[in-house]
Amino acid sequence: METSIWRALFYLVGIMAFAGLNAAYLGWCERKGAARIQRRIGPCEAGYAGLLQPLADGLKLMSKQLLVPDGVDGIIFRVAPVLAMIPAITSMVVIPFSDNIGARAMELSVLLLFALASIGMIAILLGGWASGNKYAIISAARSVSQNLAYEIPMLITVITVVMISGSMNLRDIAIDQQGGFWHWNIFRLENGHFLTMWISFIIFFICSVAETNRAPFDMAEAESELVAGFMTEYGSMGFGLFMMGEYLNIVVGACLTATLFLGGWDCPFGMTPGVWWFLIKIYILIFTFIWIRWTYPRTQIYRLLNLSWKILIPFSLANLLITAALIKVF
Repeated sequence: METSIWRALFYLVGIMAFAGLNAAYLGWCERKGAARIQRRIGPCEAGYAGLLQPLADGLKLMSKQLLVPDGVDGIIFRVAPVLAMIPAITSMVVIPFSDNIGARAMELSVLLLFALASIGMIAILLGGWASGNKYAIISAARSVSQNLAYEIPMLITVITVVMISGSMNLRDIAIDQQGGFWHWNIFRLENGHFLTMWISFIIFFICSVAETNRAPFDMAEAESELVAGFMTEYGSMGFGLFMMGEYLNIVVGACLTATLFLGGWDCPFGMTPGVWWFLIKIYILIFTFIWIRWTYPRTQIYRLLNLSWKILIPFSLANLLITAALIKVF
């Protein structure tokens, strides 16, 4: 019993530290990456190369007063930013970082992650509705419609991976891909799955970008027409918690992509698997998220929804049927 308590505390501290460091320094990475892409300098005053900028930003946000405008639902207005953080941190519990590093191995961990994603959507909806601001309400409605549209093809795509692996346990899915990159789901050669799995990867990655409200899919925060979206009325740590939740969702999306399609902690050459390979994969994916944001312009809301309902959902359904046929034949 005592060992279980210490193990739970150890993983709790580890998850909170990992989540906090990523939430803080992914903002710095994004600002430096954007500066490089756009031929600017980026943060450079606070510490060497601006490395203390996240600390300075955090202190500034914590020192500012959380103002609650008149006419808003005060309780929900305060709860919504916290609710945006909880799903992202909780999702870390079932992420397998290596064969022996993971807080909890659950048989239905894939299902749990999608259930937690829906809670994050509720946080955005509540934050916009409680603000009593027409820009925030419109933005919250946009965000819900966007997340709903892209969760459908994402879930259908995950079903193809579950069918091939025969498990909804993320650890089992990662173990099924061990032995080199030719066993990874994105490159899977046996039984003709390569014909469908690279399509599944592309659909899943596009949906991951859209689910995290990243450009060119950040219609929930379109400065040109909706000010700051559902965060219009938020300042200080209310705004800070929403932003931390966004960056943590990026980490969760990268972890899920690496686990489902890129072999998890497996070495590309089938040697020395370990947590370092998992971290390398997720940070390459996160860099790709940043690269996409500062390269492509924002799209329009109707084009955003058409991409999901008219293209991604039909393709994911066809991909699912072909995958099922290949499993039946082979």
